[in-house]
Amino acid sequence: MGAALPHAGTAAPAEFTATRPSAQARSLVDWVLGSGDAKGRPFAVVDKRAARIYVFDDAGRMVGQSAALLGATFGDHTVPGVGARAQTGDVGPDERTTPAGRFEAVPGRNDKGEHVVWVDYASAFAIHRLRPGFAYQARATRLSTAQAAGKRVSWGCVVVPVAFYQGVVERVLGRSRSVVYVMPEHASLGTVIHALDAR
Repeated sequence: MGAALPHAGTAAPAEFTATRPSAQARSLVDWVLGSGDAKGRPFAVVDKRAARIYVFDDAGRMVGQSAALLGATFGDHTVPGVGARAQTGDVGPDERTTPAGRFEAVPGRNDKGEHVVWVDYASAFAIHRLRPGFAYQARATRLSTAQAAGKRVSWGCVVVPVAFYQGVVERVLGRSRSVVYVMPEHASLGTVIHALDAR
């Protein structure tokens, strides 16, 4: 974890801790609530190491949590120009990372008209439902596996089950601006949070 996290005075809600999240995810939620960093907006925490997403409403209550598919390539960075290449389907295997950080997210539509939550529009990084098509069943099977490593198959987006997207993500994050916190898999969480505090 590195250095102790600041602003841990507000405890994570019981419905969140009951899911037995990782210690790092719990520390991040404590920090978000204690610091007021989401500024009264809904927020989500993506724990890449556990391949899970937690969604909270504007009052800090957890509305739901789910397994998630993440970028096939391990890494906390965004590859320059990947957003443009995503529009043509030309994203190389080494470019399929799910970047870590704090993102100001907005609801929108992808190029097929499907509802998504744009985490970072410029890099085509979104939270979206499991999409229909030839890979649907294989990806649905990956979502149900216990091992987090088995969920590293997307081009970088956070992909969740259809019912979870419609019932939680679209309903809570998909109506207005929100904040999405994507936890790093290489850097320590304490380093990331201290950098946010220093803004």
